[in-house]
Amino acid sequence: MYLSHRTWPEVGEYTADESLAVVPLGSTEQHGPHLPEGTDYMIAEALAREATERTGYLCTPPIPIGVSSHHRQFHGTMWVEPPVFRDFVESFSRNLTYHGIDRIVYVNAHGGNVDHLREVGRRLHDDNAAYAIEWMWDESIPDLIEEVFETPGPHGGPKETAMIMHIAETLVREDRLEEARDGGTVFDYDAERVHGATTFYDSIENSRNGVFGDQTDATPEVGERLFEAAAEQLVALLEWLDDQPIATLLPEPRVDQRPDRDE
Repeated sequence: MYLSHRTWPEVGEYTADESLAVVPLGSTEQHGPHLPEGTDYMIAEALAREATERTGYLCTPPIPIGVSSHHRQFHGTMWVEPPVFRDFVESFSRNLTYHGIDRIVYVNAHGGNVDHLREVGRRLHDDNAAYAIEWMWDESIPDLIEEVFETPGPHGGPKETAMIMHIAETLVREDRLEEARDGGTVFDYDAERVHGATTFYDSIENSRNGVFGDQTDATPEVGERLFEAAAEQLVALLEWLDDQPIATLLPEPRVDQRPDRDE
């Protein structure tokens, strides 16, 4: 059920029986010379819509701008500061709880959002408002990504390229895939550290065109495999979460003063 396409009575019928919502989030930021700036939120929304269409759960409109200041040297990148992002997502989530939602899955496709979504989830959890968790599509299928790509890259690489080829192929500048590969970097986390310290802050410090990996490995067929596998993982997560009693998901009201006593 896509909230934006439903009437308020229809949404009310849903929340009378169900209490789970899916929130797609991403970013609007550079993804190299070959991918659109909306890559992240487009992937998140496509997966969220697919999983909720299969299961009947509620899907909200996407949040298209996230924590992306590390891409600010590239034209068109948009971002909000981390406290603003956290407060917005928290307020948005509490809006859902007002309507009876007590479980939220943040379908996230931007690494810069991860820590902040976890913090929002902790806030909601600690005051018993809702159980909210963050889910990243590529982290749900690491074995498949390793199988199909030799150099997947953490940003703008073949995994995101293949996904957009599947979701919105006309937005991929396929004539610039070699340029993306040759002007970018094959990312090595260890090589980017000095004596154990992470020494970089902005993506341009590691890649002149902002992307990593070998984009020429991407095809629509591989993108379809990735999309289907990730969608299956998301469906399984939603069904698992819906099955959990809310009392087991939220914290105990206080510390048990005598945990060793006999019942």
